[in-house]
Amino acid sequence: MTDPKSPCTDRVLVVGSGWLYSSGISHYTYRLSLALAGQYSVSTLLMRRLVPKRLYPGRKHVGKEVSSPVYRSDIAVYDGVDWYWGRSLRSALTFIDQQRPTVIILQWWTGAVLHTYLRLAKHASELGSRIVLEWHERQDVGEASLPGARQYVRMLMPRLLSLVDAHVVHSAYDLEAVKASYPLGDAPVHVIPHGPYDHLVDLAIKKPASESGPFQILYFGVVRPFKGVEDLVAAFDSLEPDQAHRFRLLIVGETWEGWTAPDRAIEQSRYAHLIERVDRYVTDRELSEYVRCADGVVLPYHRSSSSGPLQLVMSAGLPVVVTAVGGLVEAVRDYQGALLVPAQDVAALGTALLQLAERRGERYEDSHSWQRTVSSYQSMIEMLNQADRKAGQRGHTYRAAVGADGP
Repeated sequence: MTDPKSPCTDRVLVVGSGWLYSSGISHYTYRLSLALAGQYSVSTLLMRRLVPKRLYPGRKHVGKEVSSPVYRSDIAVYDGVDWYWGRSLRSALTFIDQQRPTVIILQWWTGAVLHTYLRLAKHASELGSRIVLEWHERQDVGEASLPGARQYVRMLMPRLLSLVDAHVVHSAYDLEAVKASYPLGDAPVHVIPHGPYDHLVDLAIKKPASESGPFQILYFGVVRPFKGVEDLVAAFDSLEPDQAHRFRLLIVGETWEGWTAPDRAIEQSRYAHLIERVDRYVTDRELSEYVRCADGVVLPYHRSSSSGPLQLVMSAGLPVVVTAVGGLVEAVRDYQGALLVPAQDVAALGTALLQLAERRGERYEDSHSWQRTVSSYQSMIEMLNQADRKAGQRGHTYRAAVGADGP
């Protein structure tokens, strides 16, 4: 690792979700920080209380120890900034001054962090840091359905974008979607595929292939209107009895936004006795076990930019049925274990379940890697450095402000 006190060394600060309101973005923030720490001096600043707990759709698991990853000791972590600021923001600004980042990577997925990101980016930009905005969503789908939240983001986002030096998206689909939604200006946009969630899968204890017993189908992830879980139940219900009894269907995930359509579909299914429903946000250890015991996974989304569950499935090498929506088509392009089906097509999904069973015991190589992600980030950061050198000034602004030895 390079010397973090060297004035010629890039120092990267990753800003994203913490573990209190644990989510896929929490895991991405953690995993990206670890990957970049192999090449840069890395620190991490976490969003702690994203919104008042009563407003958070996953409030049932807030504060529970569901996630187990621990940041390495060589990565300085500030945990974290609360939605209502107070002392947490002042401490965050001090943390930025102490870490002296030359590059800040803001993870974007919800408007709840917009006011904080705007303040952090403004402070860091004034000190000479380059600002990178990494897009996971244009805006959270449920949040964007609320007129007030949607208008709020539209009003403030241009201010944040005016501070951004470069953007990262995970697919060509997201590239076009983000460009169509927001005025990005002249800041370059880099397509860097989502890295694997390999830290959640212990490949050494992966379930051995077996030809006996029911084929275990798994859906996991929060249950929301756009996740299409009710389509999976309907497709399972469409099977003939001799076909359905070859399977067991396990649906694991916390209900969000009051979306009980999948649970009603299970209650009414003629194969309800073949379906198990776990309606809570399971721990990382439990999730790893569910994935280990699965023969195949089904992700019947109606829409999606990217998917943490899909990345985890590919890390485990499992066969997966996934709908051909958003950035998911690109995500599985080189993954031999994927069966693509149209969204909201129950008949096609039912056929895919039978095809999935034909792949019992098969395992596949994940085409995604953090090495590729880091290499792409290195190229982007070097481009920012070249732009600074060409400008002849901004790259020296931060050190002039804080001195060669820091604040």
